[in-house]
Amino acid sequence: MKITKFGHACVRLEKNGRAVVIDPGVMTPEPDASAGAEALFITHQHFDHFDPERLRGSRAPVYTCAGVAEQLGEFGERVHVVRGGDHFSVAGFDVSVAGDKHHHSHPDAPPVDNVGFLVDGEVFHPGDALTVVDAPTLLLPGQAPWLTVPAMIEYLRRMAPRRAYAIHDGLLNEWGLKVLDDVLAREAGQAGADVRRLRPGESVEL
Repeated sequence: MKITKFGHACVRLEKNGRAVVIDPGVMTPEPDASAGAEALFITHQHFDHFDPERLRGSRAPVYTCAGVAEQLGEFGERVHVVRGGDHFSVAGFDVSVAGDKHHHSHPDAPPVDNVGFLVDGEVFHPGDALTVVDAPTLLLPGQAPWLTVPAMIEYLRRMAPRRAYAIHDGLLNEWGLKVLDDVLAREAGQAGADVRRLRPGESVEL
């Protein structure tokens, strides 16, 4: 499987000439991020993960939580609502769904729906949650208003993946990215694992 990271939290997974794309949101500037994808996975409704206009530019089916589906009524049967514990297959990938709610982010607002996607039992994109599953490869939230560095490190250590590639970095300036890279490098050395941030456009082969 090939993983390509695009702007912020968007990731493209490719295998045997087929592709799915997770979270092509407003903070993903690359117009071709979801080109040719046979399915689009949306973890939750926040703009940095969900861009209705981009979805309108594709005919691919959309797999997402109920909160997003409520905003896509015009898409009809193209939208598939999934919840934690669900399993489905699409574009040659086997997908398990984990989690149900966004990480707590504001004292005045209940968490919105959020689902994570475990693809082929190999790659887990949690969206904006710290859901723990058994996955060799974690797409790790690297920075967010709801996330501290200690919480990120604790989540990474609980997951204990063989590989962790930080995403969700679109709000960071160059200094913030350097801090994140340094934290990940320390964790990589301690765990003896491949732990690092993927730059926009960077790919890795599993």
